[in-house]
Amino acid sequence: MPRDKEFEKILQEAEDPKNIGQGSWTLPRNATSLQKAKYELCKQILIHKQDKKLSTEEVAERINLSNSETKDILFYHIDYFTLDRLITYASRLFSNSKVKVIIEPNKVEKHARF
Repeated sequence: MPRDKEFEKILQEAEDPKNIGQGSWTLPRNATSLQKAKYELCKQILIHKQDKKLSTEEVAERINLSNSETKDILFYHIDYFTLDRLITYASRLFSNSKVKVIIEPNKVEKHARF
């Protein structure tokens, strides 16, 4: 049952008229490395919020941002932030962790042939 209550809370927040137009953004099909890095930082901040059961206000306080700006991060509005700003906010939130950039080679997609 707690899952149902959590879902209802998320649903109410999503349907709240003040949040219309605030939906999450997705990465473009051919996202740049910069866009992917910023998206990943937003994702990790959102995961931390959910794992620790923090409110948006609590996250905002910890990273020293307004609620509105914090929501922009939580909704993946990556165009509103520079990479260095997102790293700064992540560092504040994950004070006992380090932010690390990992470069991985692209995986070649294999297509089935008939």
